[in-house]
Amino acid sequence: MAGRIAALGLGLIVLQVAHLAAAAPPETAPRPAPRADVGVTRASAPESALRPRERLVQVSTRPAQAEGAGVDERAFRRWIEGFKARARAQGIRADVLERAFAGVRYDADAIRRDRSQAEFTKQIWEYLDSAVSDTRVENGRAALARHRDVLARIEVRYGVEAEVVVAVWGLESAYGTHRGKTPVIAALATLAHDGRRGRFFEAELIAALKILQAGDTSPGAMTGSWAGAMGHTQFMPSSYLAYAQDFTGDGRRDIWADDPADALASTANYLARHGWTKGQPWGVEVTLPRGFDYALTGERVKKPAAEWARLGVRATRGGALPENGQVSILLPAGARGAAFAIYRNFNVIERYNPADAYVIAVGLLSDRIRGAGPLLASWPRGDRSLSRAEREEMQRRLVARGFDPGGVDGIIGPNTIAAVRGFQRAQGMVPDGYASLEVLRRLR
Repeated sequence: MAGRIAALGLGLIVLQVAHLAAAAPPETAPRPAPRADVGVTRASAPESALRPRERLVQVSTRPAQAEGAGVDERAFRRWIEGFKARARAQGIRADVLERAFAGVRYDADAIRRDRSQAEFTKQIWEYLDSAVSDTRVENGRAALARHRDVLARIEVRYGVEAEVVVAVWGLESAYGTHRGKTPVIAALATLAHDGRRGRFFEAELIAALKILQAGDTSPGAMTGSWAGAMGHTQFMPSSYLAYAQDFTGDGRRDIWADDPADALASTANYLARHGWTKGQPWGVEVTLPRGFDYALTGERVKKPAAEWARLGVRATRGGALPENGQVSILLPAGARGAAFAIYRNFNVIERYNPADAYVIAVGLLSDRIRGAGPLLASWPRGDRSLSRAEREEMQRRLVARGFDPGGVDGIIGPNTIAAVRGFQRAQGMVPDGYASLEVLRRLR
């Protein structure tokens, strides 16, 4: 989401664990599925960041309502009337409110999807199998060829490579085929009324009304995901207001149209405004030497490429590591999976969606669209992801063994990774910080 999480291109990505994103939208599915929680997420992006999609979802402590059951439409109507007064106080005209809310009804499906995301997890290789499939690569090359002229002009104006913009497009909406058909005003109003994250969704609803008031689209055309992410590259309304572009020059920033030009330019603008450096890699697959110190892995450790080379880190496909600023070594599936040297552009893609798996998918897909081959490393495909309950159990057991994960919340962030690494070292395991089922079994 240019505002985060990326699964099927249209739902809301729930980041409960640190290295995984949601499932990418299937290339052939007739409609998008809800975004899924993938594996474990690292520390979330700051709340002040305007991401295209809102991706930070916590498990609800309120009981989920059965779809359509117990919904008091009258209470929802009363909430809308109260909200209209607050919206008018923020400059939304009465006529805009009347048009926007004409026919709006409580969207039980948005609540059902919001409640049902938290425990569905994927391992990174399962996600990448779909996100960077041969079909998605072929479709990406076709999309690049079909829109080559406009993408070339976007690249010149914003300084973001066309393949990167197309890769985001491919993950967010399968190149525009899964943009979402949910009425955004109804979905946002329902989620704001629900109250679990009411402040966030009410702010997004105000932003959506500002878009309507500006005349960029109409209430009927303002469709998207069940969580309010809109258009070809799934912008939340607040991110739209901050970053959307009228690239066609028709006076409207139309990210919903069949013509994707405004949406693709908006994505390039988003990345550029967050520091994208043209010509710099997002990351490079690397091979680590025997005896490598795994305490040096992770985004907190940064070194020049030349220093990593002196430590024996090699680009898997040969050649020298690019010298483009500070570099970190990332092991999204531990020592038995692929390793990457990651650069500043990796962190820029993180602003779109903070899950490692999503960032890697965008990078790999853009490389493949450009003509590169698939990853050479294998993955520990025999491993399964941990459930939230298992992640919490792991954290409790780490605490009991004297390794502080920074709390018991089921989120595998930097503190938990450091605690896992300490436990692994004490057990004579490879200290890669990978929160695996094997680590949990050892803790037990």
